[in-house]
Amino acid sequence: MKNKIVLGGLMISLLLSCNDNEFLREDPKTFYTLDNVFTTPAQVEQSIVSLYYYERYLENFIGGSIRNAGLFWKGDGSDVLERVYSSMGSSMDNYVAFNPQNSTISSLWDYFYMIISKANLVIYAANLPQISWSSDAEKKYAIAQGRFFKAWAYSNLVELWGGVPVVTEYLDAPKLDFKRETAVATYQYAIDELLAIENDLPITVAEGGKIVKGVAHHFLCELYLGLGIQLEEDGNAAEAQTAYANSISYGNKVIDGGVYSLMTSRFGTRKNESVVTIDVYKKGVFKTSEKVDTIRLIPNHYWDLFQEGNQNYQEGNKECIWAIQVDYGAFTAEDKQSVLAYARYYGPDMASGTNNIHIISMLEEIAGRGIATNLPTSYWRDIIWEGKWRTDIRNSESVIRRRFKANVPTSPYYLQVVPWSVLYNYESAIWQRNVGYCYPVSCKIATDKFTGVADGQNRSNLFRDDYIVRLPETILLRAEAKQRKGDKAGAAADVNLLRNRANCSYLVTAADMDDDFNLILDERCRELMYEEQRWNTLLRMRETIAVDRIKKYMMWDENRATLTRTFNMLPIPQSVIDANYGNKIEQNPGWD
Repeated sequence: MKNKIVLGGLMISLLLSCNDNEFLREDPKTFYTLDNVFTTPAQVEQSIVSLYYYERYLENFIGGSIRNAGLFWKGDGSDVLERVYSSMGSSMDNYVAFNPQNSTISSLWDYFYMIISKANLVIYAANLPQISWSSDAEKKYAIAQGRFFKAWAYSNLVELWGGVPVVTEYLDAPKLDFKRETAVATYQYAIDELLAIENDLPITVAEGGKIVKGVAHHFLCELYLGLGIQLEEDGNAAEAQTAYANSISYGNKVIDGGVYSLMTSRFGTRKNESVVTIDVYKKGVFKTSEKVDTIRLIPNHYWDLFQEGNQNYQEGNKECIWAIQVDYGAFTAEDKQSVLAYARYYGPDMASGTNNIHIISMLEEIAGRGIATNLPTSYWRDIIWEGKWRTDIRNSESVIRRRFKANVPTSPYYLQVVPWSVLYNYESAIWQRNVGYCYPVSCKIATDKFTGVADGQNRSNLFRDDYIVRLPETILLRAEAKQRKGDKAGAAADVNLLRNRANCSYLVTAADMDDDFNLILDERCRELMYEEQRWNTLLRMRETIAVDRIKKYMMWDENRATLTRTFNMLPIPQSVIDANYGNKIEQNPGWD
């Protein structure tokens, strides 16, 4: 799959860089149309590869115009991620700019519809009579992948915007009279697409990253849950209960089906390392003569989940349901999208502010060359780990690094761990800058072994595969569905599957499962920080959950003051409303 994505990326680059007429006119005497440009299964396969490629492009933060949309999709401006103090007013945590004209919101909307268009093209091409498939199963799998990506795009759209226009087939001409469907109808359309392909998807495949039955079942679990919430909001409580039951049923297929299971012991490429040692260099100078100390970490099986070479089901990771494929060899060859820019955009910049008197480095000792574009709020840094929640391997030093040693010889803490009170330095006039640039580091966004340093890579990027769907998310979706169906004991039991795996000292009870779903959301953050699409989660829950939590947990009071409206859906981009002049698309409530 990795090699195919490389080729797909190259083909996409050629498509984007050449003149349309030149591309369509391989032989000037021949005129290509939609019906005859596809002649072989391999050509259809290239269109399928492009779907995987574009999904990865949204996840890896490499694309300039789509980077901000990807950061937002993953939680920028929510209760878990924010921007540094100096960037206030120009990002998604400035809610004055959170409106129908917002370019980041528009870009995300457009991107999902672009994927829908490409998915519809795959379905159309796969059904062309001149395509000679080797078997009926091969054809069905090609179509199933197209229909899956269409359903996946609509699942994002309906969670974020509610009901949207549904485009059922490939359009090769402008259309200016789209009709907006209800949220229930949009949910149902995505569900029907997945139900239609359920039996055409394999249980497992040899190639990492490809769509299998478990992926479809996971999203059916999520879509039925969202449908139930929407039905309840619309006043259809009985139908909502049926939807929740369906959500639980599809969650059961994934969780109890025998294919996937939680990883509960050391595994993978680094399972034999009982200690991880990170070198400390004087003033961050990467020379053997400047190495002055080390930091030692004790790895565990949760840490193993995020080490290079450990992500795919095919590599022995039985809780991976779907992962994007990243490969350093492909990156150095031709696929410059085969990378995760997490260390750069999520990583701290410890030397900024007043902390350059203690720490100066862009090496592994501070988790690489971070620029703190998206910083974790205090909610993830501290609040969810307080009190009885502290004992949890997801809060261990190897998973969340909280110890950084001073490497500036004049620092009073030289070669000692610098206390957070010193790093934050609340007495400083620029304490907000310190808090914004200095924070604990997750093993999900950095590493002690950056790939490619000998080739000139600068510790900004990771070159490992990355989860789109991991079994714990399915478990937490099922827990939420059980709670909404009235089974709080069952919900608590599901949460405890994860807490037992994390060696937590405290296990939850039915009494802990609050009606505002704070426990579910807290556990999602403990387990899925930097993985889930947090805005999807918060807005899917409707009511005022998103706004309430953002007001409670956002870092900066100045940003909190800009959140003056209540909403549970994003605004429909004004550009979409204006362009669809053949039929009026109503704006979401509160955004007029």
